Amino acid sequence: MDVVFRLGKASVSEVLQELPDPPSYSAVRGMMRLLEEKGHLRHEQEGLRYLYMPTAGQEQAQTSALRHMVRTFFGGSATAAAATLLELPDAKLSAEDLSRLQKLIKQAKSEGR
Repeated sequence: MDVVFRLGKASVSEVLQELPDPPSYSAVRGMMRLLEEKGHLRHEQEGLRYLYMPTAGQEQAQTSALRHMVRTFFGGSATAAAATLLELPDAKLSAEDLSRLQKLIKQAKSEGR
């Protein structure tokens, strides 16, 4: 999905070229087909090849993926997911990052979330 978002639209061959340690052509083709079946991609035929495009914006896809990950790995707890992210050894937060997080927490409190 990252490659397709970056390129806007891409064939299986183009996705393969962009991956640092690519699996087989058929594995990528299968994944693209699965992503299309799940509604994340759509395709157009251009000559003999399919060009795949995202069906939603990247921000919407990120939110959906994160929601799924929080439900799957953190029992639906946003607190547990956020705490895990903050406890990662390479989680270096700038003063700006901390300020943004503080504002989001304050906003969530005022909204009763």
